Amino acid sequence: MTEHDHGHDHGEHEHGDSHDHGESHDHGEHGHDHAEHEHHHEHVLSYPDAVAEFREDKDAYFKFNPYSPIPEAEREAFTGLPYFPVEEELRFEDLRLEPYTGTEPSDFQIPTSDGKLRPAHRAGYLTFEVDGESHRLTAYTFDGGDGESLFVPFLDRTSGTETYGAGRYMDLEPEDDGTYSLDFNLAYHPSCVYDPKFSCPLTPAENRLPIRIEAGERLPPA
Repeated sequence: MTEHDHGHDHGEHEHGDSHDHGESHDHGEHGHDHAEHEHHHEHVLSYPDAVAEFREDKDAYFKFNPYSPIPEAEREAFTGLPYFPVEEELRFEDLRLEPYTGTEPSDFQIPTSDGKLRPAHRAGYLTFEVDGESHRLTAYTFDGGDGESLFVPFLDRTSGTETYGAGRYMDLEPEDDGTYSLDFNLAYHPSCVYDPKFSCPLTPAENRLPIRIEAGERLPPA
């Protein structure tokens, strides 16, 4: 399914206290591979069909893989992750990483769900438009990474109700020309949503969007 999912736990950026697989960068579980999966199939499948196929693969991983973040006792009853419908207008391509110009330090400690701190770096901004209004998210990197793979956590007006209150994640790899694709359909919940043993970075306040992002993973409808 994905290199992170099948290779070493399903998270490069999260880890559990019972199966930490090597160095714990703790921020991306499948985002890099979302993009790889999508690009692999885009010549033969429509974009919505490619996303649907990826989601089927991910559900199988969550249900059957020994490194699934779903606690083992709950896997038999697991029937699949809930999602918003695919929204192609929330897929932004050819974005350039803009230099970070904010007042917060470029190097800082990002808090995690288990009360720890992890060294992180503000790599820059990604700017996009929704309904004619410009928005931007700060992209981060972590020690031990390649410097080009970006971690983009975010909060929006669904956070705490339809989606996890501490935010959702996206993981971005650069295209051949150095640009990035920001696709909210590939936004996913951190593993600590399923099991508190995982250590997951909390979304910095600067990445709170003043809009609803009805795309990607969601919590089960109430």
